[in-house]
Amino acid sequence: MNKIIINNNKTFAVENNRVDGKELLVDILKTGERYYHILHDHKSYNIELVHFEKATKTYTLKINGNIYEATIKDKFDQLLEQMGFDASAQNKLKELKAPMPGLVIDIRVSAGDKVNKGDAVVVLEAMKMENVLKAAGDGVVKSVVVEKGKS
Repeated sequence: MNKIIINNNKTFAVENNRVDGKELLVDILKTGERYYHILHDHKSYNIELVHFEKATKTYTLKINGNIYEATIKDKFDQLLEQMGFDASAQNKLKELKAPMPGLVIDIRVSAGDKVNKGDAVVVLEAMKMENVLKAAGDGVVKSVVVEKGKS
């Protein structure tokens, strides 16, 4: 059974087509590479996968214009959590890497700055879109090795 945590406060237990033990009947259609359309209880939902952070298993989704962050914890993550170990890679993150090549258009931190999870660190322009890279966890910026205007 997987556990899905939405915006760090709402938790759902998901197994196959059951959510919190209730059967979930949905019609899902993939409409683009990062886009989906879902029908559930006669309601329509347009979903865009905005970002996926593999290390922390965190998804940023835009659902009908609203942004949600969802973290998925599988049975191994849950077991380690129960044993008192923090299995998330965010506590081990030593450097922030861009998910795709791009032009640095803004650097929002300097060496020595304290950052909290979700704080904007760097803004990239890639494929004619601005992408804000955010801190994966709380910490202090050790160094900044990129320059504004460079790839």
